[in-house]
Amino acid sequence: MKVLVAKPGLDGHDRGAKVVAHALRDAGVEVVYSGLKRTPDEIVAEAVQ
Repeated sequence: MKVLVAKPGLDGHDRGAKVVAHALRDAGVEVVYSGLKRTPDEIVAEAVQ
């Protein structure tokens, strides 16, 4: 299984997304973290790849 974790919006608070990504990795899931301040269009484009 592969999961995309994204942080939309303009603030720089991504701790929750990183905690979720870390927990999923620990459970053996392949995680792609797209980073901070992503637009919905950027997130969709990354999900489609």
